[in-house]
Amino acid sequence: MRKIKNRRFYLYSLFLYLLLILVFIFVANRFIKPFADSFMMSKVISKSAYANGDIIEVVFDDVTHQKYNWRNDYRKVIITDLLDYFYTYSKPKVIGLDITYISVRDDGKNNAPDFVKQISKMDNLISGFVPEEDSDNSDSGFINNFSTKHALNVIKDGQKDAKSPYNGILSYSENLRKNTKHFGSVKIEKDKTSDFVFDTINIVKIRNSYYPSLSFKMYLIANGTNDVNIDKNFITVPSTGLKIPYIYKDGLFLTPVRYYNFLWYENKQLDYSHNSISASRLLDTYKALKKGITPKNAPELYDPERTDALIDPELFENKVIFIGENISGPSADILRTPMGTRHPGVDIQATVYDNLDSGLSVYNAGVGINILLFILLCIPAFVIIIRAKFIKGLTLLIFMDLLYLLVVSIFAFNGYITEYSSPLICQFVTAIFAYTFKFLNESRNKEQIKNAMGKYLSQDVMQNVVKDIENLGLGGKRAVVTILFSDIRGFTSLSEKMPADEVSKILNEYFAQMEPIIRKYNGVINKFIGDAIMVIFGEPIQDINHPQNAVKCAYEMLKKVNYLREKWLEQGRPRFEIGIGINTGEVFIGNIGTENRMEYTAIGDSVNLASRIEGYNKVYKTNLLVSSTTYNYISDCADVIKIKEVQIRGKSKKMDIYEVLRIDFDK
Repeated sequence: MRKIKNRRFYLYSLFLYLLLILVFIFVANRFIKPFADSFMMSKVISKSAYANGDIIEVVFDDVTHQKYNWRNDYRKVIITDLLDYFYTYSKPKVIGLDITYISVRDDGKNNAPDFVKQISKMDNLISGFVPEEDSDNSDSGFINNFSTKHALNVIKDGQKDAKSPYNGILSYSENLRKNTKHFGSVKIEKDKTSDFVFDTINIVKIRNSYYPSLSFKMYLIANGTNDVNIDKNFITVPSTGLKIPYIYKDGLFLTPVRYYNFLWYENKQLDYSHNSISASRLLDTYKALKKGITPKNAPELYDPERTDALIDPELFENKVIFIGENISGPSADILRTPMGTRHPGVDIQATVYDNLDSGLSVYNAGVGINILLFILLCIPAFVIIIRAKFIKGLTLLIFMDLLYLLVVSIFAFNGYITEYSSPLICQFVTAIFAYTFKFLNESRNKEQIKNAMGKYLSQDVMQNVVKDIENLGLGGKRAVVTILFSDIRGFTSLSEKMPADEVSKILNEYFAQMEPIIRKYNGVINKFIGDAIMVIFGEPIQDINHPQNAVKCAYEMLKKVNYLREKWLEQGRPRFEIGIGINTGEVFIGNIGTENRMEYTAIGDSVNLASRIEGYNKVYKTNLLVSSTTYNYISDCADVIKIKEVQIRGKSKKMDIYEVLRIDFDK
């Protein structure tokens, strides 16, 4: 039965532990992991590589807004001038317009022919589009035409059967769609809990076609290809050898972004990780160039040391250009990333292109690796806590965690992201559980030991020892107590006539009947001496009425023996009597023996006297004798017969003893 209880205890403990782990993993992934991953990306991964200087961001910022009235009604005109600057005076490798046509007030009318004409001339311009779920624009002819012109050429399709909720795109005027050479998706995926942008969407699946993101399309155009392979884990570009890890989720091909540190200028951190220029300076330059003011005839106006200087078009020769917004106040294109709470979307697009161009992808560890990390952290932690002392165990855990964080950081620095917050939290839960388990298990073991030892020692003595176990040692104190000795008459001859096992059964039954009576009257069994019992009243259980209770206990013991005698006679067992001797006096009580083996007992003349008095029951054919000191305490509640001037062995003077006939239990 005990084994079954132990098994249940361990099974319940295991079940509770697994339940706690599942709860904390859920909480960690939901509320802690985004911030832990953000810390790792911003403090470790971002320092592992530097941004490409050939990527330049042209930003419609507050200066542009104030100087050129960057309002919706004029945006097409301003963008037209900016694009013409690049088309006429500079030759960038590729240009990404991170501004959708909707945001420049495309109302479906041909009210900006210069804008449409400018776009139609630019073969290296990629404009943004937004995919839609449950789109009203479900005309199959329109979607098929858009797919034919702008979808990827997928040579190998590993996600052919994957479902996607996207079935259309945010509508633009037909004139703009026809004259735009290239489109790329500008959809952004945010973490639902923290709003962080951790992943880029390199490909979005709309119906059965695949469309690249703005950055991915720019990469493909820059490398003169539109061919990709898609397998279960990677997107590859055959012509360049680029291999992009991804996770497919509801039509989106998600890849972690490898962010770069923000740039600094004059001891101030900028909002960008790549070189950036205000669009206002390029528009100023465009006006100057239109007037014939060039770097050759007015070099002082193009001085690169001046922050307000015009921009030499040669700066953008064969460069990758991103055009976007970063205006103060609320904006749909200002996002929260591990690098900051106001990260311009145009810089995120530039970062994604940089990742693709450099081939520096971020790889998420698989489920198997994360489970292995969980096992490597939690199981050793449990073993350490169970086996090691507190300080040593805690030191080992801290060392193990520091080593783990070092390894995780090294992997992260090289672009491999592993779960580190959840395993550490699970280890913390494991540690708390292990310490609790250890405490409960030790408490159970101590209780079992205490119960087992209580069968050899009195429970009261055991509790007294446990209460002050730190100061356990030899010694004790002097105290006035009442000592009771009981002895079976004729036990020696009884033992000779009966088998030892039968004698043992009789003794065990006798002792079993006496023990509850002794406890009832606050007595403590000090020891069994063969067939005799030594009982102490008054210590360690404090009882001011210990003489009276000792006599009452003795009287009830005799009554119980009368009952047992009748019962055993009916069973054919031999007749027996007991004698009881009681004395009250001062004794030394405490731990006697050696430091390695001690016994709680009482010693002194008062103990010896109680034993001697018990022996006189044989002489006077009595059953219960008490000393005169005990009688002084019970004289008002007991009927006695005085036996005068008895010569007690070991005593020089004679003394009176008393046979107790009756006791008034109400007094």
